[in-house]
Amino acid sequence: MKIAKVEAYWLRCPIPANKQHRSDYGLLTAFDTTLIVVTTESGLQGFGEGKAAVGSSGVCTSIVSCVENELAPILIGKDARNINELWERMYNGVRDHYAIKRGRTFPILGNRGLTISAISGVDMALWDLLGKSLNVPVVQLLGGAMREKMETYASGGWASAENIGEQLRSYIEKGFQAIKMRVGVMDETVDYSIERVKAARAGLGSDIKIMTDAHGTFSVPEAKRFCRGVEDCNLYWMEEPISPDNKKGTAEVRQSTIIPIAAGESEFTRFDMRDLVDLSAVDVLQPDAAIIGGITEAWRVASLAATYQLELAPHCWGSAFSFMAGVNLAFASPSAAIIEFSSGGNPMMYDLVEENIEVKNGYIDAPTAPGLGLNVNWDFVNSYKQTIK
Repeated sequence: MKIAKVEAYWLRCPIPANKQHRSDYGLLTAFDTTLIVVTTESGLQGFGEGKAAVGSSGVCTSIVSCVENELAPILIGKDARNINELWERMYNGVRDHYAIKRGRTFPILGNRGLTISAISGVDMALWDLLGKSLNVPVVQLLGGAMREKMETYASGGWASAENIGEQLRSYIEKGFQAIKMRVGVMDETVDYSIERVKAARAGLGSDIKIMTDAHGTFSVPEAKRFCRGVEDCNLYWMEEPISPDNKKGTAEVRQSTIIPIAAGESEFTRFDMRDLVDLSAVDVLQPDAAIIGGITEAWRVASLAATYQLELAPHCWGSAFSFMAGVNLAFASPSAAIIEFSSGGNPMMYDLVEENIEVKNGYIDAPTAPGLGLNVNWDFVNSYKQTIK
């Protein structure tokens, strides 16, 4: 299981016009990701994803460079099965021997940001490799599935107050009993965000779970006013009400409302998540395996959620690889209750891989295929990989 090659590809695929949507990120006309491939000397390959942005579009040049020029030299020749060791070596760099000997981190300067995204994709690929080599899914490597199936929620909801009910009912018609809609600065005013949520609740009735996501765009006073305005709408959670740069502000919002607060998709490593927990800022932790530091670090966050009796809801807006990483994590964790399922235009979820990811009547089955259970559609990769100068 010695590593022979580590490669990274920036993929950019146009989103068909009829599947595009507009949010605070603007009109999303393309989907980007970094596909990372780790190949062993025997030819076995593992696949992972590193993200340059939480949203759909982002320039992935830096991640590709980091993987191929900084991380690959650390990894080539090493045993791919030693995931914990390899994570520490990537995170601690030239001082890795001190970290391993003394049992604490000596992190590189890039211990946040795109370097961690690059580590995330490599780590994900290593877990995929290990599962394939043992012919078991990643969830089995994490101790096994806690449940046979899990509820999913349709993640979308960009329409106007006049049309939001119709848009969200289209998700319900596909079998979902839970949805997430976007609010925040894209609505221009807090009052209009409140109006859209009230319209959504009126359009869906009382039995459907509704989450809202502000993408961190409210100010603290705006978030408080929004929460007061929708408290009678029985929201399942309010996600990223304010900027992730203001964790104390998030805690202040949480203290002001009965609505559960969710956050974490923009955070790097368990240490950022620890800070959210220490500040009593959240009820729901949302690590993204393609950002947080891979499956290794996401599993540590899952342990943090279990320790502090918080809900775990992995952020799964990305390619099929980060989605399945989140699914395997959620099934293994006692703290997870529901899984995000993208309802926007997302070619990376469906066209990048050979497999068809299925949700039936709003539920997804526990993973059973080896590793992440996915194989790359190389025709898609060759069509949409970007040339990096």
